[in-house]
Amino acid sequence: MIRSEILREIAPILHDQLVVCNIGLPSQELHMIDDNAKNFYMLGTMGLSSSIGLGLALSQPKTVISIDGDGSVLTNLGTLPTIANNVADNYILMIIDNGSYGSTGDQPTYAGKKTKLEKVAEACGCENVVVCIDVDTGKVLQAAIDSKKMTVIVVKCDSGNIKLPVITMDPVVIRDRFMKAVAS
Repeated sequence: MIRSEILREIAPILHDQLVVCNIGLPSQELHMIDDNAKNFYMLGTMGLSSSIGLGLALSQPKTVISIDGDGSVLTNLGTLPTIANNVADNYILMIIDNGSYGSTGDQPTYAGKKTKLEKVAEACGCENVVVCIDVDTGKVLQAAIDSKKMTVIVVKCDSGNIKLPVITMDPVVIRDRFMKAVAS
């Protein structure tokens, strides 16, 4: 499975959660699959979905799911020790590890070579790290939500992109409607 297929499959699980989605194609895919006010689409900040998601989880009680990519996490490795040392049991970091920088043309990442992000997360002190294959993402994500424990999920999947339009919604509109969803 590729990322867009995983997102399509887990969309019903994500629908009622607060979701911070990684820059570029992941946000565009989620927007196309199930646009709703509880989705915060990152439009220009590579590597910060996990950090923004953690901050949101620490500031309020609702479950927050950050959908990030291996390439983005590699550009902000400082997020993993921050997550480990600031545990928010309402926070789930789901890293879609396709071994590539999907939004910029599928160039290979080091996660597709020797670097294992699950081991990096564990070495940083993250206590609840789960690795799954693409077809198991839904059940693993639901289990993480039900556990009410901070969880890092590394989803191993194939690289690949679908063609789709960019999000034309103004970033201020995305922010404002998300803030209303968080407050409600």
